[in-house]
Amino acid sequence: MTEKRHYRTVWLSDIHLGYKDCKAEYLLDFLRHSRIETLYLVGDIVDMWAMSKQFMWPKAHNQLFHRLISLANEGTKVIYLPGNHDEPAQKYDGMAFGEVEIHRQYIHTTADGKKLLLLHGDQFDQEVCFGKFHAWIGDKAYDLLLFVNRWYNKARAWLGQPYWSLAGYIKSRVRGANEAIGRYRDIGCRTARDMGMDGLVCGHIHHPEITQNQEVLYCNTGDWIENCSALTEDTRGRLNLVYWTQIQTQVQALPRKASAKRAA
Repeated sequence: MTEKRHYRTVWLSDIHLGYKDCKAEYLLDFLRHSRIETLYLVGDIVDMWAMSKQFMWPKAHNQLFHRLISLANEGTKVIYLPGNHDEPAQKYDGMAFGEVEIHRQYIHTTADGKKLLLLHGDQFDQEVCFGKFHAWIGDKAYDLLLFVNRWYNKARAWLGQPYWSLAGYIKSRVRGANEAIGRYRDIGCRTARDMGMDGLVCGHIHHPEITQNQEVLYCNTGDWIENCSALTEDTRGRLNLVYWTQIQTQVQALPRKASAKRAA
């Protein structure tokens, strides 16, 4: 794929730079193949929680961080909405660092006139959370899930197979996780509806989704830990979820198919 795909808007969240399961290489590849008018960084871009426990900053993470900053100097409008893992940046709400604007929440108007409330989503934690003990159990279970996902995909890579989110597959089949996702979706949409918005764009729970809920368009950007997903808007205002590992796999398969046709 040599041509860059043009997007009016791209939303990215939950990149978690500085965390061992961040898929920085995939996101760098997505950005290389994209031309973006407006980029929203919807929280948890740098994982300050993880780095406070164990500092790590690989080369790919450094390259991605600088690429995100450089986009703002190359004509892309960049707006950053800090989340809970990059909470210290929240105190700069309403300010700008260079060409990057910082907001705790923001309103985006699509090309077809829809007003979308943008925020990370940690604002809803108290209403969604089942309590400290359940949250602790959830964190430990998620760490185990990512550990299994990491080694599962190392084995797939060794066998020449593409990345596939085992963590996302398992999580989608856990009843408690689905209940929490549903509560989060309902609370977010109610908030957007009460503000007179047409829709909500958020991240936080690592569950990419576009659906209609309570007469509100609910959009979750997903993450770059499990799903490698981005929410995009085209010039007509149509919203779509892009799963970059799937697109990358399809593109890599094209030369093999072309070679097979020539051989035939």
